Amino acid sequence: MKSLEDIMAMAQNVQAELEKAQGNLDTIEVEGVSGGGLVKVKASAKGRIAGIDIDQSLLKPEEKQMLEDLIVAAFNDARAKADAVSSTEMSKMTSGLSLPPGFKLPF
Repeated sequence: MKSLEDIMAMAQNVQAELEKAQGNLDTIEVEGVSGGGLVKVKASAKGRIAGIDIDQSLLKPEEKQMLEDLIVAAFNDARAKADAVSSTEMSKMTSGLSLPPGFKLPF
């Protein structure tokens, strides 16, 4: 069994790695799409929205409701993809750590 000092040092190491991984998530970009690509939302894996692209054909007053629905769908798609990438990246980071049995992340 490791000493308490070893476990505390490991916890500090894990915390530093988690902070590094969290910072890295803002550099990974995902794209949510809806309407067969008519609306696209770019976001970071951390969830920050970086841009929206709307096809010109949707910019008509009679298409307002459909456009609103497609924007919501694209945002939700981007959020789901960001969550998936974030989870994958965090799993990669924690898989290499030798944590004691029963030690769970986040703290």
